[in-house]
Amino acid sequence: MTSDTLDAEPAVGLAPDQIFDLSGRTALVTGASSGLGVQFALTLQAAGAKVVVAARRMDRLESLCATHPELVAMPCDIADLDSAEAVHRAIEERVGPIDILVNNAGTSIPARAEDEDLSDFRYVMDVNLVGAFRLTQLVGRRMIERGGGNIINVASILGLVAAAPNRQAAYCASKGGLINLTRELAVQWARHGIRVNALAPGFFPSEATAELLDDDAGSSYIRRNTPMARAGRDGELSGALLLLASDAGSFITGQVLAVDGGWTAR
Repeated sequence: MTSDTLDAEPAVGLAPDQIFDLSGRTALVTGASSGLGVQFALTLQAAGAKVVVAARRMDRLESLCATHPELVAMPCDIADLDSAEAVHRAIEERVGPIDILVNNAGTSIPARAEDEDLSDFRYVMDVNLVGAFRLTQLVGRRMIERGGGNIINVASILGLVAAAPNRQAAYCASKGGLINLTRELAVQWARHGIRVNALAPGFFPSEATAELLDDDAGSSYIRRNTPMARAGRDGELSGALLLLASDAGSFITGQVLAVDGGWTAR
């Protein structure tokens, strides 16, 4: 570790490709079997990082690695704390210490708040918040020992504003919790050379948003309420991810970067 340590020199006078270069670093992306997780993994890999992709659906990870053999696939159910510990241990043994952690795994179970089953609420919290914290805790301990690291929590604009009329109480609570957890860990670990930030995407094409974006009423709702009058496009999170993951963001910590076409600026 060099660039993320507390005493690292600022990236003054470097060319843009050097500032964003991740060569020699190991990254873990959870929830990497589809959608944004795949895009995050490929973006980090293109910037030079050795990338481990983790998810429950190992068949999808294997298909991804067949196309992109530089990636390393490992199974992980982030809601299972034993699974989180196992994947962390396996990465340390097979690949090496993690320099960049992208907590992207997430889920949602839409429901009216008055009817929401508590077991569903707890499950969403376990995946989106508790599991993310446990993995971050494991990785963070090693980053403290090594003198630096970089953690990016993939939150959501629905951790900043309400989801209604989409009815996502558990999801909003979990992502709001993840955002403030980001701030707390950033402050606790800053003196160890660890940066902790959050990405808060707006509406992007993914499995989670497919039903909404494919529906005429849903897509009209997005256009009507987004100042840029559209949903996000593939690749439009890549720049924000690299800013937070690389030396380009060396003095950025505890921040939430919304990439939402202006949704939260209304």
